[in-house]
Amino acid sequence: MQTNLDTTQLDTLTLGAGCFWCVEAVFQRVEGIEKVVSGYMGGSLKNPTYREICTGRTGHAEVVQLFYNPTKISVAEILAIFFGTHDPTTLNRQGADVGTQYRSAIFYHSQAQAQTATQIVAELEKEKIFPDPIVTEITPAAAFYKAEDYHQNYYNENQSQPYCNFVITPKIEKLKKYFAEKLKK
Repeated sequence: MQTNLDTTQLDTLTLGAGCFWCVEAVFQRVEGIEKVVSGYMGGSLKNPTYREICTGRTGHAEVVQLFYNPTKISVAEILAIFFGTHDPTTLNRQGADVGTQYRSAIFYHSQAQAQTATQIVAELEKEKIFPDPIVTEITPAAAFYKAEDYHQNYYNENQSQPYCNFVITPKIEKLKKYFAEKLKK
């Protein structure tokens, strides 16, 4: 993961789709995504810790903040991957991870992003892509709190751990199968 990247020429989008380790691992592999930072957004507590987030009482979601090159990937393409690699129909849950901190959320940084997200959700609902209604929250970005260092680049540094093998690796395989043209070379 690049740490000294000049992000002034990049756009930012923040996404929650369950455990941030999963979302980070997916988007680190996508062409045009230049930096991925795991963190917390959407709650009331300032400078929350992972331990506090896990209580489900802070209101924060586990998120990844994406810094992307809009000349290489669009918001619509990012959201296609987002909706294609998690279940946006389960309220406050992704698999065995349960709680408001695991909610499906798009925290937009511009009105254009909000409009794109709203349109995509409407299209997915109209086409009945999912058997149940989409519950993804579409909300303006709020204060972002970077997660503790041990959460950053988690999958890449811990692939042999059971959670990584059973939960994250299948998401990576899904990304490779359905979005192969979007993978970094």
